[in-house]
Amino acid sequence: MPRPIILGVVGDSASGKTTMTRGLVRILGEDQVTAISTDDYHRYDRKQRAEHKITPLNPDCNYIDIMSQHLQHLRNGEPILKPVYVHHNGSFGPPVYVDPKPFTVIEGLLGYSTEELRDSYDVRIYLAPPEELRRKWKIRRDTSRRGYTTDEVLTDLDHREPDSAQFIRPQDRYADVIVSFREGDDGDPHSLDAQLTLRDTLPHPDLTGVIGDGDRGITIEEGDSEALVHIAGKIEPEQAAEIEEAIWEKLHFASHLRSERLGQFTIGNEINRSESLALVQLLTLYHLVSAKAAVALGGESPRADAEEVAERHGGRDAGEKDKDAEEDAGEKDEGGEKDEGGEKEKPKAKGRAKRKES
Repeated sequence: MPRPIILGVVGDSASGKTTMTRGLVRILGEDQVTAISTDDYHRYDRKQRAEHKITPLNPDCNYIDIMSQHLQHLRNGEPILKPVYVHHNGSFGPPVYVDPKPFTVIEGLLGYSTEELRDSYDVRIYLAPPEELRRKWKIRRDTSRRGYTTDEVLTDLDHREPDSAQFIRPQDRYADVIVSFREGDDGDPHSLDAQLTLRDTLPHPDLTGVIGDGDRGITIEEGDSEALVHIAGKIEPEQAAEIEEAIWEKLHFASHLRSERLGQFTIGNEINRSESLALVQLLTLYHLVSAKAAVALGGESPRADAEEVAERHGGRDAGEKDKDAEEDAGEKDEGGEKDEGGEKEKPKAKGRAKRKES
């Protein structure tokens, strides 16, 4: 069996990671996907974190090294014995034996915190909803599913904010795609707008042929090394279907994956559908299936191809602009930069690929 294709979905607590990945697992098939949460690699349980006065957002509160080892094992097609963190009571359960499958989906807080982790992924997504919306989602989730009161969640959010700013949010610089779901002018939670940053570290499908009215469609702003895409939450179903069809045409070899379950999400016990979520999931699926096809034919993943082109052109890689901004702000560490996991990382001279259209 060719090696598994690995997707990373990183974001702060309650940023929508599980909603995003659950839909992909349903489409690909649970028998085809190994789904892992990096929360399972917490070093301390809830009581111990309180005693140590440390949050799970801090790399020191997690076994980052074991996480990296396990990702490499899965990428090599080898099984792992995975730890288990139980959210409803903040304790640890017995470990579980995990066999590799054709796809691996990794979601969590610190998935891009070291270079070794980042190099494990074929596709890297970062979720970045506005903080006001994320706090709303966290209150709703933690009070309904994890046994917290509203006051406890608000206190915890304030306690976590310094670590969010230091360790979580800076990881967005390493993403191929940044996704920010946000409420529209009417505040309808069922019809969130989606704002995407598509970086040229992966070749994205050409969507220019389906640009429509920005208020009820899709707009694209092209840049030198990335494209900004806005998908209206109130996008007309006909245009959403047209965009989906344009992407599916490029995935003609994976037509068996077509499903009406794209874009589904739950509020309470009610199943809803979001056209913008469906399009984001389909774009992610495009990258996963394209990588799978490339590897199955004996080649490298599209990321490797993009990096090879970048090196030939002598440009810069996806994170360099952000690193320069940090240096200008006086955050450069002498002799190299520190990444979010606390280890030193020398500035890269790797090139940047021009964005490919397929």
